[in-house]
Amino acid sequence: MHGHIRPKAIALSVALALLTSRPIVAEPRQAAPGRPNPTAEISVKTLKNGMRIIVWPDHDIPNVATYNWFRVGSRNERPGITGLSHFFEHMMFNGSAKYPSGEFDRVSERNGGSNNAFTSEDVTCYQNWFPRGILELIFQLESDRICCLSFDPKMVESERQVVYSERRTSVDNDNESLLSEQVQAAAYVAHPYHVPVIGWPSDIEHWSIDDLKSYFKTYYAPNNATMIVVGDVTAQEVFRLAEKYFEPIPAEPAPPAVKTQEPPQLGERRITIKKAGQTPLLQTAYHTGFADDSDTEARDLLMDILVSGESSRLYRRLVDQDRVAVDVHGYMTPEGFDPGLLWFFVTVTPDKTAGAAEAALNDELAKIARTGVTQEELAKAKNAMLARYWRQIKTINSKAEVLGVYEVFRGNYRKMFTAPDRYNKVTRAQIQALAKATFDEKNRTVGVLIPEAEPQAAAAQAGKGGAR
Repeated sequence: MHGHIRPKAIALSVALALLTSRPIVAEPRQAAPGRPNPTAEISVKTLKNGMRIIVWPDHDIPNVATYNWFRVGSRNERPGITGLSHFFEHMMFNGSAKYPSGEFDRVSERNGGSNNAFTSEDVTCYQNWFPRGILELIFQLESDRICCLSFDPKMVESERQVVYSERRTSVDNDNESLLSEQVQAAAYVAHPYHVPVIGWPSDIEHWSIDDLKSYFKTYYAPNNATMIVVGDVTAQEVFRLAEKYFEPIPAEPAPPAVKTQEPPQLGERRITIKKAGQTPLLQTAYHTGFADDSDTEARDLLMDILVSGESSRLYRRLVDQDRVAVDVHGYMTPEGFDPGLLWFFVTVTPDKTAGAAEAALNDELAKIARTGVTQEELAKAKNAMLARYWRQIKTINSKAEVLGVYEVFRGNYRKMFTAPDRYNKVTRAQIQALAKATFDEKNRTVGVLIPEAEPQAAAAQAGKGGAR
């Protein structure tokens, strides 16, 4: 089934987000002997309708990866139409003028290709992986659903039910996701990051066809898209196909800008949920910067030191030392255009309280703000970052994703090639200053899920008590 919300595991920040699951990619500052400089290999073209095409040839294997990024996510929605960005992620596979419902998948897979898509607060991205021999076919498929997407009422209603079912499964019946949704909604009182990517239930039930058509026309215009092509191709053939299939699609007026800024948080906010579950859950979110601010690399390293693996500060403190948690992890989300949140997730040890876990977490965060990190911790984090950074250079998929991340979120794909220098320049003082500014109790939103017995179990237990 197509359609997934951007996984949290890769949302630490634009850079570390990818390091944690799909590591970021870079080349040396100076190309190795006999190897061309990668920035010289990459070609860029902006079509007459404003669509941007970036090509990075890689002839190691006869395959191609494409990532088509649209600058539209839940950040662009309003009350009444929340969840539409994610809904279109589904709809884009459900029929167009030349390819009826289901044909996109069937045609691609019949010819050796595969595809997927994801939605975040800021973007929706469509991915293809395929043998180079069907490059033109992929351009036909992609262009047809942009120019001529079907809005068949029966398909819309069918997909509406699919999305609603996805919401029940991935949010309503998933305690960690349900708590996250409530914490994020509490952390943002003004900015549209308040809106969950999957949408609020009543909005999913009531989108109209007119809502869909208007949203699609505004945000799925070619001038709102950047397509990355990496693999066994030449720039010339990609640009020729782009001009043939994408350029005839007319541009639309630029989408309305998101102007709302979240005001500073002036005091701790708390959310408590009581729901059937096995163990207490604790989540803490702190307001922080955005994808392309001056602290991006310092933030990545700080979070690596705090939550990366069993040797991280928080794992050693909460799991190994105090034994108040069975798991702790964290990330930054969204990897976005506007200031996001630093998150910490704690699965509390069943015989301990969320309060004990929260006290240990807060103490460790206060300690790093008060005394900073050691030189050894910083060196380890930098080494780990750079090792991940280089390890994925071999895959066309990672090249395509990370090139797009830097182009879309940081404004220029060339920044990916200078990232090692930026990480190496981060100092202990910079990390401490960031921690002190971020881990302020006034700046945090805390969520706790207190497990309750299932209704049937509670009734059975009550029955046993009465029999005595």
